[in-house]
Amino acid sequence: MMNENKDRMDLDDLNKILGEIETMVDEYKNTDELNGDINEINKVVSHYKNLNQGLKIVSKFINKSNNPDPIYAHVGDSGFDIRASIKEPITLKSMERKLISTGLSFELTPNTELQIRPRSGMALKHGITVLNTPGTVDEGYRGDIGVIIINLSNEKYTINDGDKIAQGVIMNVIGQNMSELVNSDELSKTIRGEDGFGSTGKK
Repeated sequence: MMNENKDRMDLDDLNKILGEIETMVDEYKNTDELNGDINEINKVVSHYKNLNQGLKIVSKFINKSNNPDPIYAHVGDSGFDIRASIKEPITLKSMERKLISTGLSFELTPNTELQIRPRSGMALKHGITVLNTPGTVDEGYRGDIGVIIINLSNEKYTINDGDKIAQGVIMNVIGQNMSELVNSDELSKTIRGEDGFGSTGKK
């Protein structure tokens, strides 16, 4: 997949060049030749704009809850809040875990997954996190998104309908569509080999 950040940088550069040429036209009035150049660069800029639009991934969802639709709250956000969709409050005792319904189901773009991650504020302030973080929602799954919430604090914690309990992040993945698993008799040699679990030391 092409580097979207690089494409945006190139688009900014092209717009800057286009502005400089337009300034030259205004200053020197040599419109015939320069207008031809502007037209050519306009075509290139238009191509990059269309390319950037084509890179946007569309993820469809159905919201059967009474909660607002999930959205990216700020420009540049990686994730969106996911809320509980429950008929009555659920109280988690210390070290207790529960599966919390969200009322959301997704149709993901091929070669993507929806990751369910903890909310940093809940983890820091209340010790509430997603047990199997990150939870994986495969592109072929169409059912309700359930979030496994665990209370790691020493106090009870109550989840109400509509509470933000996790965040969703849509990620590119190399899965069945692109990957093949091959049973082999041996693997290639590397410098690291089988060293793991702290093999690089503490400092």
